[in-house]
Amino acid sequence: MPILHVAVFAVGAAVGAGTALAITRKQQSNTLPISITKSPTVSSLVDIRHPVSSLEVPPTSGTEILKYGNPANQITLQGPIADLLSRKVYAAGYDRRLRHPAWTAEHLTRASLGRSLLEPPDDSDNGDRSRSQFEEDKSIPDPFRARLSDYLLAELVIQRVPAADAKMSQEAMNETFLLSNIAPQVGEGFNRTYWAYLERWCRDLTLSFDHVYVFTIPLYLPSRDTDGKYRVKYEVIGKPPNVAVPTHFAKVILASRPASPTTPNIAELSAGAFVLPNAPIPDETPLTNFTVPVDAVEKAAGLQILPDQIKQGARQICQTTECKVVVKRFDDARKLIGNSKSISKK
Repeated sequence: MPILHVAVFAVGAAVGAGTALAITRKQQSNTLPISITKSPTVSSLVDIRHPVSSLEVPPTSGTEILKYGNPANQITLQGPIADLLSRKVYAAGYDRRLRHPAWTAEHLTRASLGRSLLEPPDDSDNGDRSRSQFEEDKSIPDPFRARLSDYLLAELVIQRVPAADAKMSQEAMNETFLLSNIAPQVGEGFNRTYWAYLERWCRDLTLSFDHVYVFTIPLYLPSRDTDGKYRVKYEVIGKPPNVAVPTHFAKVILASRPASPTTPNIAELSAGAFVLPNAPIPDETPLTNFTVPVDAVEKAAGLQILPDQIKQGARQICQTTECKVVVKRFDDARKLIGNSKSISKK
């Protein structure tokens, strides 16, 4: 198999999971606080011609999905060991114990989303979600696979790399329907509305930035019980129970664009992170309520998603673009998740 050299920056030691995140201002009294260390001032400009180091990873069809961060660093073995999956439009690390992705990564551009400003996409080559169906991933050893039967009796829907991000080909579309790319989410009030519009916001960032890197991370965060102690509690679906249901989901965003028209090789970077509970969210809730430091997501997940050099140098994304989700209570709310083929029981 040919090897694609993907540029990445040197990564420091990863830290363990277990640090809780403040999800909303109203929930702060019920969650562990986040300690925020002020980073030294570092330029947000990066010369994209000269990466600090390189790492061999399986081919990703020319898209440098893991250019600025690789949660499955195979050189230093930082972070939990997972099956590294390289697809046409995304990369993922599959957690055999929880039977869903530990993380997924995408590289979005106007062209990859069919938003080329120069010429329209060739519809003949586009992926059609109506021709795709959910399938077990046979690249995962049989004892550790998520199965269709696990979801059939669950009152949940699926979270996956959105079909709207995989229109480049039918093969790319089909890969988003593999169960190794799926984690269970609450449907009404979350997956079908607020989360769907958050994913649309991520796609719309390509209108302001040339490159948008999106990491999606399922999380298991503690909550305080009536006795004052913190515990991690989560549902497991399937008969027998097989697939874990995350308590929260995180989005870590890194976006880049030329610092100026005269310096196209110098990228200005913006980064941000959001953590949302896997539960119904009122439509009017500001997206900024879910903003957390990237470090906090990394600590909770046990992964180093972005190198320290990038985190210290990038500008906060809510300072360089508007962080706003507007949920529209119309039929298009369901269309936004790609006519999400819920494999939950209706």
